[in-house]
Amino acid sequence: MLSQLWSFLGLLTVLQNVLPSQLLSVLHSFYQSLQDMLSPYSYLDIPEFNGYCGVDVNDLYRHVNLYLNSVNHPSAASTASCPRLTLSRSNSSTRISFTVAANHSIRDSFRGHSLCWTHNVDTVQDSLDEKRSFVLKLPKRHHHTILQPYLDHVTARAQDFERVSRERRLFTNNGHGSYDSGWVSVPFRHPSTFDTLALEPQLKKQLTEDLTTFSTGKEFYHRVGRAWKRGYFLYGPPGSGKSSLIAAMANYLCYDVYDLELTKVSDNSELRALLIQTTNRSIVVIEDIDCSVDLTADRLSKRSRKRSSSSSPMPTKVDEDDGRRVTLSGLLNFTDGLWSCCGEERIIVFTTNHRENVDPALLRCGRMDVHVSLGACGAHAFRALVKNYLGLDSHPLFEAVDSCVRSGGALTPAQVGEILLRNRGDANLALKEVVLAMQGRILGGGVRDLTTDSEAETHTLLLRSPESVLVGGGSPDNWVSSSSPGRKKRAKFLVKLKSLTKSDSVRRGA
Repeated sequence: MLSQLWSFLGLLTVLQNVLPSQLLSVLHSFYQSLQDMLSPYSYLDIPEFNGYCGVDVNDLYRHVNLYLNSVNHPSAASTASCPRLTLSRSNSSTRISFTVAANHSIRDSFRGHSLCWTHNVDTVQDSLDEKRSFVLKLPKRHHHTILQPYLDHVTARAQDFERVSRERRLFTNNGHGSYDSGWVSVPFRHPSTFDTLALEPQLKKQLTEDLTTFSTGKEFYHRVGRAWKRGYFLYGPPGSGKSSLIAAMANYLCYDVYDLELTKVSDNSELRALLIQTTNRSIVVIEDIDCSVDLTADRLSKRSRKRSSSSSPMPTKVDEDDGRRVTLSGLLNFTDGLWSCCGEERIIVFTTNHRENVDPALLRCGRMDVHVSLGACGAHAFRALVKNYLGLDSHPLFEAVDSCVRSGGALTPAQVGEILLRNRGDANLALKEVVLAMQGRILGGGVRDLTTDSEAETHTLLLRSPESVLVGGGSPDNWVSSSSPGRKKRAKFLVKLKSLTKSDSVRRGA
């Protein structure tokens, strides 16, 4: 039997050397066709590149590679298994990629059917290049019923895996937005999350639910005919956590961040070019919108021109600088014009320390959909900071801090965080310093850079029309009324606070 096998192999070798290559190719094709006809399986080849030139990347090949990476990842609960994997990691990432090894197969299941992927890698003759492809084997009789749903499943799973696993980037404009590379980037590794943010629980819940609804609302936005974007307006005193909230939003959604510096943008055309260069699933941020450019001057200059033209018969000269700077009209078109729909799943965020200085045209519905008021630390936010910095869930001085907060002595998260960071080795000392700082604020000394809105203004915000105004329910900015308490009330409070801290010391001494 063995001798007959060797004889047959020798005959094939002789025929391969004698017969023309064209005839061998025809015989090989005939053999493959016969094998495909008799086999109960269908074989689908997915090459790495489209066409014969090898230039256009096959997006389906990339999705299959990501899908197999996701099902082979140790954290994935999947029935797929491969005896040999190729592990890799890039220099700029800490995540390990799992790929099916060359010329090995992996089994998968879908809707009760068994499928098989094979990663074919062939070396191109007289070259160091490799020809790569994936071959899908599936039951022939169920080919038409499961192929399209299965490929849709592969694509959806690959996109989800790419979104959560890819390295996110932080971009800023380099002053050359009219060119192809108007942005430069670095890896985005900000550690802020909604778990570490010093926000009231109700505000956290509102924000996360709104972000989740937006990120999963592709079909809804298309059905109602709206661009798939959303605007957030964050306002509050310095140190209230606006930048940390933006980072938490990016980490929650796994989005890139584009930090747009308006002072580097020469005109409206460059602003539009920068918007076109941003990617989907990104957050475009303009911080301190009231300080970036003088947008309110546009309206004032137009009004002054109208008055001068009506009073003087001589034609007035138009300001030549208008065409060479970012105007209010250009920024409005950036947020809500036709060019704002050039991408999908994009969030635009404006921040300011002084809400009253922002032009109302920028804040209407459709531009800034959600208004978030950030202020000083409330009771829950303070406890979250203490948990993060000191690892404490409870402390006798919490009652004293709550009394200070209710009396108008609350501090911003940045101020509280600095005190806790400086004294993180001694929890008692840290909390006593926080109480002392709050006492100083109540008496009118110490920390003076915290600006608060009056209670009447807060009620106006809550009752005004359609924008979603998210105000931290426990924020002390909403507790302090426009009429400050008298000196007697403050002195009475401090006596009570002194008794609380004294009783805490007695308990610890005992």
